[in-house]
Amino acid sequence: MNAEALRLRLANLAATGQGELRALVGEFRRSEVLVPVVDGSLLSAEAGGIRWLFVFTDDAALARFAEARGEAVPERVAVYGALLLDQVVPGVGGPVGIAVDAGSSAGLVLPPVTGIVPDAVAVDAAGAAS
Repeated sequence: MNAEALRLRLANLAATGQGELRALVGEFRRSEVLVPVVDGSLLSAEAGGIRWLFVFTDDAALARFAEARGEAVPERVAVYGALLLDQVVPGVGGPVGIAVDAGSSAGLVLPPVTGIVPDAVAVDAAGAAS
């Protein structure tokens, strides 16, 4: 499944400021997103003690991000959001969130909290790994 429905939800959220987080997370989980890969690793950045994985809903969003950074468009892999949230995030070792379409007006962050990532790695869950 492509990320067209996710792009539409993000655009609606950016335009209206309204949207249901649960529905947005569900759409992310069902969507195939693009994850940039640089030197064999998923592209990420750390901010505020959280590692943020960059993901994009299409090649155009990824290209705009790379251009804004003055970089060539990196290699990318297509991955379902559910795989990122359920397997990749817990495997990193520390708090990890997802930055969707970073740098765009319809970008969104999915923080590492309960209801988004598994409870075992959610920063707001009792007993969460840090």
